Parts: sequence; C-alpha cells; structure tokens
Amino acid sequence: MDRPPIRTPAADKPERARGIQRATLVAIATNASLALGQVVIGLFANAFSLVADAAHTLSDLFTDVLVLFAGRRGADPADRNHPYGHGRIETATSLLLGAVLCAVGVGFLWSSGIRLQHMDAAPALHQAALYMALATLAVKESLFRFTLAAGRRLMAPMLEANAWHARSDAASSLVVAAGIGGSLAGYPFLEPLAAAVVGFLIIHTGVRLGLRALRELIDTGLSEQDVARLRATIRATPGVVGLHAIRTRRMADRVLCDAHVQVDPRITVSEGHQISDAVFFRVRAAHPEVQEVLVHIDAENDATRRATDLPRPPERTEIMSAMHALLGDALPAPTRIQLHYLGDRVEAEVILPAAAAAQLDVHALKRRAAAKMAEDPRYRDIAFYVQIAP
Repeated sequence: MDRPPIRTPAADKPERARGIQRATLVAIATNASLALGQVVIGLFANAFSLVADAAHTLSDLFTDVLVLFAGRRGADPADRNHPYGHGRIETATSLLLGAVLCAVGVGFLWSSGIRLQHMDAAPALHQAALYMALATLAVKESLFRFTLAAGRRLMAPMLEANAWHARSDAASSLVVAAGIGGSLAGYPFLEPLAAAVVGFLIIHTGVRLGLRALRELIDTGLSEQDVARLRATIRATPGVVGLHAIRTRRMADRVLCDAHVQVDPRITVSEGHQISDAVFFRVRAAHPEVQEVLVHIDAENDATRRATDLPRPPERTEIMSAMHALLGDALPAPTRIQLHYLGDRVEAEVILPAAAAAQLDVHALKRRAAAKMAEDPRYRDIAFYVQIAP
C-alpha cells in the first residue's frame, strides 16, 4: 500500500524563499557598491590589484543573481514535470558555486606565480588604496557572516555556498591589502605568498561544497545514526510488526524517505492504511527535516522471502469462480470472499449469509474443499464461515 507523499505546508516554502531572496538582495547591493568604490579608488591610486579585485567582486554579482533565481525557482510547487518539486535547482546551484570557488582558487595560485616573477614592475601606490582594501575586507567578512547565518537558519546549502564565496572575496581583499601594505612598506613579496595560501584554502572550500552537492545529486542517503533514529520511530508505531527496505535521500533542505512496513497479514486494507498514516505523521513529528514519507505496507517480509517453484497465486476472479463451484447452485452466493496472499500461496475465507446454515452439508463441503487444495497447491487453506443474522 503506497501512500502519496504530502508536501511541505505552503506557508513554509514561501517564507523560506523570501528569506533567501532578502539575503541575496543584500549581497547584490553590497557587492555592487564595493565594486564601484574599488574601481574608482583603484584608478585614482594606481592600484591595479584593487581594480582586479573589483572584477572579482563583479563576478559575485553574477553568482548572487544566480542564487536569487534558484531561490525563487526552487520554491516553486510541484508540477507535472517535477512531481517532487524544484529543490534540486538549489543543489545544482550549490554545485556550480563550488566549481566557481575552485576556479577562483586556481586563479589565485596562478596569479601568485606571475606576481613572483614580476615583483619589480609594481607601480607607485597611493595610501588611499590600502584604506579601500581594508574597508572591503571588513565589509566582505561581515557579508560572509550574515549570509552564512541566513543559509544555516533557512537550511539553504546554496546560500551557505554563496557565503563561502563571499569569504573568498574577503580573502582576496586580504591579499590585496597585504600586497598594497607590503608594497608601501617595501616588502612586495608578501602579496604573492598570501595569494598562494588563500588559493589553496578556497580550492579546499570549493571541493567540499561541490562534493556535498554532488552527493545530494546522486541521492546519497542519510548517515547511519539518522537512519537508526528513523527506524526506531517507525518500529514504535502501533500496528507495525517489522520494517525493511528503508531508503532516504536529500533534496535541498528536505529529506525524502520511503520504507516497507510489515503489518499483521490478516488485517483489513483500511487498517493497513491507518497504520501507514500513523507512521507518516510520527516520522514528520519526530524528524522535522523529513518532509516526505512514502510508506509501503507489506503482509510479510518480502526482502527475505525465498523463491518457490509454485506458479503465481490465482487472481480474485479465478478464486471466486472456484469458490462458487465448490458451493454449487443449491447454496446462496457468499456475501464476501476474503483472500490472504502469503508465501506465494492463497488462503480463502468465504463468508456465507445466515440463510445458508439450514442448507449446508458441512462434511460434503469440507471434502470438496480438501480435494480442491490437493489438486491445486496454490491454495494453502479454504475456510467457510456462516454469518450470524443481527
């Protein structure tokens, strides 16, 4: 019995999307202002490294716009082509931002090597360039902390990735400040050395973020500890006899889970559905990060059931015809036939109306049922019951 997944409440997703958009708009406005100031001061003070850092800041505007787009699209509700929603847009964006960080880190390593070879070519600098570099460093670090806090609060990995991109800019501003300060103090070699260290740091961060997004894209499950907690919650649900084949995966801020839950094989379909509902709501209450739970109800542990040489059990239409043949024309039609498919065989429970009691030859019916089971091994048991009239 498969229970359709219930989506996150509509009120939660728009609020999260608005939070992502607000944080990203703050980053866009900050980067635009910084880039303008870096270009103006850089040209005035002959600080070409400051102008280069402005180009790096402008690249952040592109990624900020990308995050803003992904935040809006990722919050779109599920549709026909995306039945699980658009959360993977955020994951893909995080992967792209991780790649950008790696590229920035490689750029720092490359530029540090070039600068070490041309340290004597540095032009005379104005002290205003150092003040601008230090101001940029302070603003970038503040932006990093603001965006990182927002990403963790909203459980948005792409915001966290963008925060670390802002940290890479702060690192680049530190490199610029060290280079300008070193040039003013007569030590030009400090800039390329710091650039190399920061380059390795940025590459490490980019690889870490990229791998996390990649693991999500290939549906990596939760940790063993998290899965163990999910198992405990499901097994504690009344009516659950066993649990097997539990699977989990992440989609942006959500966790998706599906599990095969074993119940008493002779309960009704409606009771099995009620147990699946209980599992769903218990998991949602105990594990808020799990937003979608697909519960498959099993009558037995099909994960360990051994294959047999028996043919497939008969379907209901064939069984009904066989039961009517056993009863014959003299007895009234049964009010209900209940079937239990267990161990690749079937058990049939035939409920007869109260009027059949006066006409029923119990011994003859038992012989016919025994003969039917002997000739057809697909039947494990055939039982007849007479309904007591109210």
